[in-house]
Amino acid sequence: MLELLIAAPRGFCAGVDRAIRIVELAIEKHGAPVYVRHEIVHNKFVVDSLRAQGAVFVEELDEVPDGAPVVFSAHGVPKSVPVEAQGRGLDYLDATCPLVSKVHRQAERLVAAGRHIVFIGHEGHPEVIGTLGQVPAGSMSLIETVADAEGFTPPDPANLAFLTQTTLSVDDTAAVVATLQRRFPLMQAPRGEDICYATSNRQAAVKAIAAACDAVLVIGAPNSSNSVRLVEVAEREGVPARLIQRADEIDWDFLIGVGTLGITAGASAPELLVRELVDRLATRYEIVEREEETTRETIAFKLPRGLEAAA
Repeated sequence: MLELLIAAPRGFCAGVDRAIRIVELAIEKHGAPVYVRHEIVHNKFVVDSLRAQGAVFVEELDEVPDGAPVVFSAHGVPKSVPVEAQGRGLDYLDATCPLVSKVHRQAERLVAAGRHIVFIGHEGHPEVIGTLGQVPAGSMSLIETVADAEGFTPPDPANLAFLTQTTLSVDDTAAVVATLQRRFPLMQAPRGEDICYATSNRQAAVKAIAAACDAVLVIGAPNSSNSVRLVEVAEREGVPARLIQRADEIDWDFLIGVGTLGITAGASAPELLVRELVDRLATRYEIVEREEETTRETIAFKLPRGLEAAA
């Protein structure tokens, strides 16, 4: 007997739903192929599904033929990317999550007000690259850890502000922010929480089930920041956890001695993959399934103009 304790909320968030729908509607509107700069969201199943519908994924705009439609990913892009697209006359759609765009606009306002921004995030992540690219070079300093915060030397300690990547660990980020605020008490905080509701909710849901679980499986991609954070949250609660992309990645030895298995999914993983995992487990165990809901999400984001009619 294996009890499955399934966290809720889990899986797709409003920003991911919107981004995928933008690609699907662009294909309906323009016909295949529609080019997508970078993975639209960090999930191989989603990317492969859209590729089968006619999406072509590229890393840079120079791979997009003249005149072809192109979609920018949910993670956001530097300002230079739409400028390049306009210069080439490309028909582009921006699928940047509105919560990421909110951070972009905050960055612009802070720099315009003469503040130097401390940006808390993971170096090299597409969202970080996109956010740093909203303001002139040198306007932002990237901080990843408490150690970075301790060693940071700003150009003007009295004129700082901080922003964060939307998919970070709530607890880790709080520790970094506390360090910065201790060192720089005049540092301006964002108007609202930058870590997005979906990231926070999914981490809280894992915390809620962890004490009752012997192990946790997180469905998500290894390059998905919010999915990797869910593994870390479970482990921090003292529960062994593994990240898998699909049911065929189950390490059955990991489940030896497990009576209650927690299951969740990152914000870019579809519910279909959760059901696939449950079905695969049912081939080896008699299972009892229970969902633990910590909050209900009702947020939805509007589609870009021009696609609303197509929808």
